[in-house]
Amino acid sequence: MRRPLTVGVRAAAFDAKGRIFLVRHTYVPGWHMPGGGVEGGESVYESLERELAEEGNLTLSEPAQLFGVYHNRWINRRDHVVFFVCRNVAQRDLHKPDLEIAEAGFFALDKLPEGISRATQRRLAELSGNAAPGRYW
Repeated sequence: MRRPLTVGVRAAAFDAKGRIFLVRHTYVPGWHMPGGGVEGGESVYESLERELAEEGNLTLSEPAQLFGVYHNRWINRRDHVVFFVCRNVAQRDLHKPDLEIAEAGFFALDKLPEGISRATQRRLAELSGNAAPGRYW
């Protein structure tokens, strides 16, 4: 029996000042864009909205734009990430550390925190036009 396809979402979530929202998880090193797994019965858009709310108390002010779909071969052979760009996101309240998120916040693109994950670095290069969009997360 084949393992089912797994799908996750990630977002480059920018506020009105053009700063990007990043999270530092408790269970994996580095700073990452917010996101997570798509639950059963959920669309990728619903999952995106849920993950933004859970990981940063973020809400969308305008529709999320699909940027690309990537194979995440580091997780398993059947894992894919649907990547969105979200502009002018709003934060209802600061996100307090919890069991999943150690730290979270908005960062100017020229003042990113140390320890950005490789995947986050690649996506930022793609978004800025400094790299062609890849196939792998």
